[in-house]
Amino acid sequence: MLAGATALTLTSAFALVVLVGAVQVLSGTGHPHLGWLPISLVGALSLAAGAVLGMGVGRAVPSVLTPPVLAVGALVFTNVLRVSDERAVPEAAVSNRLSLLSPAVAQVREVLFTLSAAVHVGQTLWLLGLAATGFALLAAATPRARLLALAPVLAGTALALLVLPSDPRRTYVVDEAAARQVCDGPVCVTNTHRARLADLTDPGRKALGLLHAALGDGAPVVIHESTTPRELGAVPERYDGVLMVDFDDGTIAGARGDALVRALVAQGMAPVCRPRSDREGGPAVETAAQSIAAAWVLGDLLPLDGNGHSRADQIALAEPVWRELKALPRAEQLARINAMRAAALGCEADPLGALAGKGESP
Repeated sequence: MLAGATALTLTSAFALVVLVGAVQVLSGTGHPHLGWLPISLVGALSLAAGAVLGMGVGRAVPSVLTPPVLAVGALVFTNVLRVSDERAVPEAAVSNRLSLLSPAVAQVREVLFTLSAAVHVGQTLWLLGLAATGFALLAAATPRARLLALAPVLAGTALALLVLPSDPRRTYVVDEAAARQVCDGPVCVTNTHRARLADLTDPGRKALGLLHAALGDGAPVVIHESTTPRELGAVPERYDGVLMVDFDDGTIAGARGDALVRALVAQGMAPVCRPRSDREGGPAVETAAQSIAAAWVLGDLLPLDGNGHSRADQIALAEPVWRELKALPRAEQLARINAMRAAALGCEADPLGALAGKGESP
């Protein structure tokens, strides 16, 4: 009874937290889905199994040292099996199957990632084995019975290792329904962010028109949200004729109206080589180059917000280069703008330096 009550208390507390998130997902105007449900159920099962197993071990080995030893052992276990999320697809230092015996999976960095069905099934088998061993240890009265109580966890482990995927790319997978593009004319976002489409469409159309007027046939003609997972710090994906947007970038995600038009023009003129997000910060020279590129199209120099660099720092970097650029004949301005775009697209040169003429031949 005590084991059941403890497990119920833990899972009920966990369920309250999950319920709050469920209400936010299902009542939101974005992409309502039930992909969180199996993950949450496995999480609840891990709490219940851990509680029952802990009490079973405590009864089999009655000592004041048993609880702290179990706590430290669980901490070491989860740390050894910890998964790094810095790669495009999260990977662990140990084998993928072994790492998935820990309920602490990788922190979500890509909003489109989810866990495959094989992970849910394998972890469920493993946790059910743990729980069954815990109950068996609680009921065991003899050394032989305690030894036999290990059978469920061994069987659960064997079955789990057969089911769990060996390849990280079959563990963390892109949710195809969430990644499906939803479009309004030339402006497209993923199904997950469809609520943003209304705010993005008009500024997006205006930005594409301005870019075409400035760049001609070399300008992007459509706007797409990025859907390709990447490593931290890796160059974002880019395609000819496509202005790629990433809502992890606060410069775009936090902008509205005219500010969003400016941010989209800046990204279309000089795509960033170093991504910007909560865990990444692009260099100030890239942001300054984007500010100048947008000013060349829109006519006035204004800093971009949401990129981790202060407005004063951006202006200090951009204003001298902007004044020099505006003083040049139109043909020379265009040559420097083209050099800046080549530097931004190739990620092998400094776009701000190109605008300042530092890459020009003597």
